[in-house]
Amino acid sequence: MAFKISCYVLTLGAFFMLSIFSSYTNTPKEEVPVHTLPQIIKSVDIDHTFTFADEKVPTEIFDVKERLDRELLVNSYWHSNTVQNIKLANRYFPTIERILAQEGVPDDFKYLAVAESGLRNVSSPAGAKGVWQFLKSTAKDYNLQVDSEVDERYHLEKATEAACKYLIKQKNKFGSWTMAAASYNMGSTGLNNELTNQQGNSYYDLNLNQETSRYIFRIIAMKEIISNPVKYGFQISEEHKYPSLNDYINLSVEESNINWSEFAQNNGITYRILKVYNPWLISSKLTNSSKKKYLVKIPKR
Repeated sequence: MAFKISCYVLTLGAFFMLSIFSSYTNTPKEEVPVHTLPQIIKSVDIDHTFTFADEKVPTEIFDVKERLDRELLVNSYWHSNTVQNIKLANRYFPTIERILAQEGVPDDFKYLAVAESGLRNVSSPAGAKGVWQFLKSTAKDYNLQVDSEVDERYHLEKATEAACKYLIKQKNKFGSWTMAAASYNMGSTGLNNELTNQQGNSYYDLNLNQETSRYIFRIIAMKEIISNPVKYGFQISEEHKYPSLNDYINLSVEESNINWSEFAQNNGITYRILKVYNPWLISSKLTNSSKKKYLVKIPKR
């Protein structure tokens, strides 16, 4: 009797150990405790309604949904770039938002500026410059001064006003803000030709060059992430965002032959700070033989 009980106990114990071993070896890798993983990579939530300038993005079309998904993934996992965009938005969006509202352009177009330049006064290989990336010829069409001493493509307020005028013109031509945004990237003539050749009715119908094909989706992705940073894992405290530069006074300048270094010193600031507040002053001097009036920003503090 004792022998039978011992055999039973041994058999039961062996079965129990075998069960534990089998369970351990068959545990899927994804069930490993989260704290042992170096990082967690998740897909983005694409299953909700997206809009641009109050125009619905037709994500019920699989191609549209996947193109938007691509830009959301690229920008939500392009950490350093997106963090800088969020920080700079705190500095420049208030000015851009005010001008968009004044000119009657939807607020979403501030994200077009993010897509164009990352809110920096950059220069493209094609020669487009500033936050809004104007080419020299287009800038002059919209009354922006561009010469060896002054380049108003770097003037945030004036360039934003010029961008608004362009976008309103394209909206009137193409009938939608989405198409106006596409023409900002591709050009009015090129976009019109593609509409005619492909017999399309909207941006989402067209097979365009790679840059313009991604362009609207990049803007929408910027809007989604910057509007909901925590949702995409970006936890940036207010004190880490770049401060506004709106605490300034305008000095009227009409003189000729101004040396900007001397001008800065006479107004209690450095040459560097003068250029930070007025990046459109691209030379160390201003000849101004015509006695044109300029407003130069000087920080109050």
